[in-house]
Amino acid sequence: MAPIDSDDSTTAGEGEELRAGRRKAARYVVPVAVMGVAAVTIGLVPALADSGDPDLPKVTAEQLIEKIAKSDVEQLSGTVRINTDLGLPDLGGLESGLMSGMSGGPGSGGDGEGSAADPSAKLTELVSGSHTLRVAADGPDRQKLSLMENAAEYSLIHNGKDVWGYDSQSNEVYHSTAPDGAERPEKDVPATPKDFAEQALKSVDDTTSVTVGGTAQVAGRDAYRLVVEPKQEGSTVGAITVAVDAETGTPLKFTLTPASGGAAVVDVGFTKVSFAKPDASTFDFTPPAGAKVTEADEAGSPDQAGAPADAPELGRKAEGDLAKGMDGLKVIGEGWSSIATFDTGAQGGLPTGSEGGDLGALGGFLGSFGDQVKGDFGSGTVFKTRLVNALITDDGKVYAGAVTKDALVKAADAAQ
Repeated sequence: MAPIDSDDSTTAGEGEELRAGRRKAARYVVPVAVMGVAAVTIGLVPALADSGDPDLPKVTAEQLIEKIAKSDVEQLSGTVRINTDLGLPDLGGLESGLMSGMSGGPGSGGDGEGSAADPSAKLTELVSGSHTLRVAADGPDRQKLSLMENAAEYSLIHNGKDVWGYDSQSNEVYHSTAPDGAERPEKDVPATPKDFAEQALKSVDDTTSVTVGGTAQVAGRDAYRLVVEPKQEGSTVGAITVAVDAETGTPLKFTLTPASGGAAVVDVGFTKVSFAKPDASTFDFTPPAGAKVTEADEAGSPDQAGAPADAPELGRKAEGDLAKGMDGLKVIGEGWSSIATFDTGAQGGLPTGSEGGDLGALGGFLGSFGDQVKGDFGSGTVFKTRLVNALITDDGKVYAGAVTKDALVKAADAAQ
């Protein structure tokens, strides 16, 4: 068992039970997010306690992890607040153009068959800024998530085999069918504290310190604070704090603070929550009159091999380079300081503004917050966020991880 720091000793038998508990935790995801992109960074406020620290019975870190693993809550409703603070410059809409270009969606210059209600494009908004979500769940077959916007709302509803996306601003509907036996649609993104906590607990090993950091009140509920901290140097992660509901074991709030200090990078928390069964009508959906309805099989999928024939140059090049690179993906190191590396096969480093179009815009954007570096590996550019950093060498190799710039350069030098 990976050691966990606490005041209590753990026997070998208890260690086996804890490992089983962690594996079980991955199966007890509260199925409230039915989302369609891979986004993994979200942040809120630095402090976790809302209104005083409740007096609760003492628990160990092992017991608290086990409590999360045994949580079987599948019925709830509430409001979740999400903010993101990656320290990125203003993208000025570039990210939307890049994402739609790669997927052949709206605005990509493609075939025009994309939908504004397609979650794979719509929910990229969650990777930046502040957002309010309303969530509801009733078992593995019924979930609803609504993204509240200014004078508009985007809803994603999973009801049985049907998955509906509806964008009220454009009055467009996207419809797909959930795979048989799936508790959530095939593509999802973490949207609740439990989603994020599940991922964090998977990272717990002998490079990690896990302790109980007192108690808190979140959304009117008494909770314990589980604190996860890397022991290794070089990680950009300072600490992860999870507020765990004292009664049900459900994570109520997740906060990731960076090693560099300052506001949280990743934090997602309930502001209101109820564990009562939602009304069945919550998950009903009928396309409004006059709405444009796009079926998933008609729109095509960005997961299909190759880019659409008329996708822009950036989409085709990025997909091709990424596919080649991922075939040779390797991981250097272990734990919180691990670095993923692959060879894109692209020579010459980042595209420059002189290339024009989306490629030049991408190169200029990355270069605007990148640092030129040199080492035994040659030269390249490190582009940074407050959490994940990546080194792109001039000979097309990529080194990326939640580690510092110096750690990336050291890894690239050692690979020579």
